[in-house]
Amino acid sequence: MVDYCDELHYLAAVNSPNTTGTSCELSGTQHIGFFERYLSVWVALCLVAGIWLGSLLPGLFRTLAGVEYGSVNFIVAVLIWFMVYPMMVAVDFSSLKRVHERPRGLIITLTVNWLIKPFTMAGLGVLFFHYFFADLIDPGDASQYIAGLILLGAAPCTAMVFVWSQLTRGDATYTLVQVALNDVIMIFAFAPIVALLLGVTDLEVPWATLLLSVGLYVLIPLVAGVVTRLRLSSTARTAAESELAIARFIARVKPVSVLGLLATVVLLFGFQGQVILEQPFLIALIAVPLLIQSYGIFAVAYGAAYLWRVPFNVAAPCALIGTSNFFELAVAVAIGLFGLNSGAALVTVVGVLVEVPVMLSLVAFANRTRAWFPESVSGDVRRGERSARPAPEEAG
Repeated sequence: MVDYCDELHYLAAVNSPNTTGTSCELSGTQHIGFFERYLSVWVALCLVAGIWLGSLLPGLFRTLAGVEYGSVNFIVAVLIWFMVYPMMVAVDFSSLKRVHERPRGLIITLTVNWLIKPFTMAGLGVLFFHYFFADLIDPGDASQYIAGLILLGAAPCTAMVFVWSQLTRGDATYTLVQVALNDVIMIFAFAPIVALLLGVTDLEVPWATLLLSVGLYVLIPLVAGVVTRLRLSSTARTAAESELAIARFIARVKPVSVLGLLATVVLLFGFQGQVILEQPFLIALIAVPLLIQSYGIFAVAYGAAYLWRVPFNVAAPCALIGTSNFFELAVAVAIGLFGLNSGAALVTVVGVLVEVPVMLSLVAFANRTRAWFPESVSGDVRRGERSARPAPEEAG
């Protein structure tokens, strides 16, 4: 859920050849939107509301659960589309032509996102729910919680990374490129990785449902986002007008996206209310491996960027995208695979609850350690151009 007014600064930074600063320098301020800053609060309130409504109106929630065909609950599908579609409109896939400009940052983030993060998340899930918490949780529920963690670990962030990048004055072009590239990879890699890890952890792999979920919640919104961008750009006379039209459109649909997220949380906790009331510490138990994963993955990516001497305005967003999760996709797939009242769906929503305070703490840490990294001369200056530029004392 990006602050889409700030997204306009990203788009301007990427598309203007005369831009020498980051998006934060363009706007003159660093800030996170009101909704994003208090996302954990809104989720917590919806958690309470969902539990209360589930106890008060159990018949209504049973009816809502029955509005489905096959493995797809139509109400949830609409809510997820409301959440995901604005994000896909915000992603400019034409930025992929600049994929060669920041190779070190991309190598780090792709390695972490697709070769490390899913497997460490699955490992932590097995370690905690099959061993450390074995006496506290039913074995059948434990497998569900592991599945939810796997889904979160296999889905790198698509939207909130723009906010985290801005708060660290990240390179606007690089941030767009890494999001676009990860989205393309997600279409092909998400389902096989999830299937592999579910199989390794002795969970049944419903391939048809998994592929259907990727098509419904990644491919279709992605295509719709691309088509929307093209239509909005078709009447613009300049690139600046095009990006302004796109930013205005996203700002208009943002409230629907926010309502989709909050309604989904209420719905899920309406089904999970009885389980949570019987095990009040369950959310805290689920949060433990999520916290370890978040801080651990950030340490790996940020440490690799430090050792490889990646400029700070690339190092910060390349580490933060792997730490954050595409929780909207994880929620949708968990519901499709295991059901609205499943433990897997519960874990993905707890991921939303945990993510924002964790990410804000990492943003603060990154900003305090900016001096550890070389500073890029300009967001649009490439390595070769930078090495050829004379030092300031030589330029006179």
